[in-house]
Amino acid sequence: MDTVTALGLLAGTLTTLSFAPQAVRAWRTRSTGDLSLGMLVVLLAGVLLWLAYGVVRGDPAIVAANAATAVLVGLTLSLKKKNG
Repeated sequence: MDTVTALGLLAGTLTTLSFAPQAVRAWRTRSTGDLSLGMLVVLLAGVLLWLAYGVVRGDPAIVAANAATAVLVGLTLSLKKKNG
């Protein structure tokens, strides 16, 4: 693995992990009232666009990070929709 790929994987891991505590908390408490629906929708749209970009570029770091983040945001968004 080259340095650029390692850097991308580290950056992607950290940014994905930054959203993980919010997703875990929403899952455990089933409470999403304090989360902005607009923020979640825009974040998911951005993450999906980054994922598409990573696929087109063939960049595994971008694909992996954004796929994982999309799952976390999607889960949180579905909880938000279900529980308000």
